[in-house]
Amino acid sequence: MSLAEKSSGFRSFLRTLREHYRIVHSNPLGRIGFWIVIFFLVIAILAPWLAPHDPWEMQYDKDGNFASLQPPSWKFPAGTTHLGYDLFSQLILATRTTFIIGAVSGIISILIGANIGLFAGFYGGKLDEILMRFTDILYGMPFLPFVIVLIALFGRKLEFVILAIVLIIWRTSARVIRAQTIAIKQRQFITAARARGCSNLRIIYRHILPNVLPLLLLYASFNIAWSIITEASASFLGFGDGNTISWGGMLYELWLSGKTRVAWWWFASPSLCIILLVTSLVFVSRAYEEVANPRLRKR
Repeated sequence: MSLAEKSSGFRSFLRTLREHYRIVHSNPLGRIGFWIVIFFLVIAILAPWLAPHDPWEMQYDKDGNFASLQPPSWKFPAGTTHLGYDLFSQLILATRTTFIIGAVSGIISILIGANIGLFAGFYGGKLDEILMRFTDILYGMPFLPFVIVLIALFGRKLEFVILAIVLIIWRTSARVIRAQTIAIKQRQFITAARARGCSNLRIIYRHILPNVLPLLLLYASFNIAWSIITEASASFLGFGDGNTISWGGMLYELWLSGKTRVAWWWFASPSLCIILLVTSLVFVSRAYEEVANPRLRKR
């Protein structure tokens, strides 16, 4: 690839970024959600440097006493656990785990769903029948129980948690993209592309994919949000990776300690983070939903 082609590709990438930034910021809720997501992303990236204490090290107050179940204070902004662990440090490091699970699961699942939807909708026939019946089978499986069973079978490591989420969360996006592909492939510009001798793969990825991109980004936001909720739910039930800190795992440790009614701060901080991040992702998806469905825009 020549230098000119690389420069042109980079400029095209920047234009795409600016366009999506404009889409999100054109919606008031999308703008709020975007900056909250960026805030959590920065915390996730800088987590090891932002955490004031070792999350698994027992802490002591200014008088040298064991800091067990200390409420929020200047030294411990989120309080401490019954074992004297600093919840603020755990909260910061858990943000990285949550983002890894959410982003990886969301991106992989939308890639799977998009390709299944594109190929099923474009080719139709037996391929469409096979892919959609497989999707229907997965629709018959309850989401969280299916994920828990897979984690129980393969193990509680982080990669298996992601795999369990990815294997089932793509199904809705696949159906929606298939329906949109069926509608788009009937349009005149697809007929013109065929007349010019474009291959099927070029038509799918060069002509159809850009037209379903707002839907893909919409469901990518939903998939990331659902991945975060699923991981938190599985961790709270004791099926998370015990070697990593997550918001759901923090709630699980609270339940094990039996201090749920005493240490309100232990419950409040991870719960608030889950609600805030998931709600922000829904706000961002709302901005893309208005692009995919203009009837939602205010007149």
